[in-house]
Amino acid sequence: MKILCIGRNYVEHIQELDHNRHIPEAPVFFLKPDTALLRNNEAFYVPSFSEDLHYETELVIRINRMAKFLDEKFAPRCYSEVGLGIDFTARDLQRRCIAEGLPWEICKAFDHSAALSPQFIPLAELGGDVQNLHFEMSLNDQIRQRGDTSQMIFSVNRIIAYLSQFFTLRIGDLIFTGTPVGVGPVKPGDHIRASLEGRTLLDFDIK
Repeated sequence: MKILCIGRNYVEHIQELDHNRHIPEAPVFFLKPDTALLRNNEAFYVPSFSEDLHYETELVIRINRMAKFLDEKFAPRCYSEVGLGIDFTARDLQRRCIAEGLPWEICKAFDHSAALSPQFIPLAELGGDVQNLHFEMSLNDQIRQRGDTSQMIFSVNRIIAYLSQFFTLRIGDLIFTGTPVGVGPVKPGDHIRASLEGRTLLDFDIK
């Protein structure tokens, strides 16, 4: 099982991190290992190696059939359910990696850095249009992120087709589709809650 993560997929998020960053011409992606998963709304423990740990809330697609070199028009056959996830990022380490031109795994792929909702909702129950979904994330009962998939730079189907040119997609693979504006730090004692179309899917403590 692979965790494929899309970066820079919402314009305002690109701008909040760096106004000088350009909008990518193709999906930007990185991977997390299966040990990065944080399941069942278990508590997230802030790692000792970071002093600036950020949340990034994302729509998650779960692949339901094998695909390789897929044409975009066939991408909808590869998923039928959606969930939510938090891509935890050691922002201080990320800044250092970017400045030195280093890979990102140290700041993105550490243990439990990919919180995953215990429930995935059939897309049909949400109206059937993956590019017309709304999700929200609150930190300590204050809304910090609001995402609308219609604002994605690269659609879910474009992402799936693009990734399939490089990786064989297998049943159970997860695609984190990018985060909207509003990312920020977490600390022990915080509480995260996130909902998709009004359904709470993530609800856990930071320790």
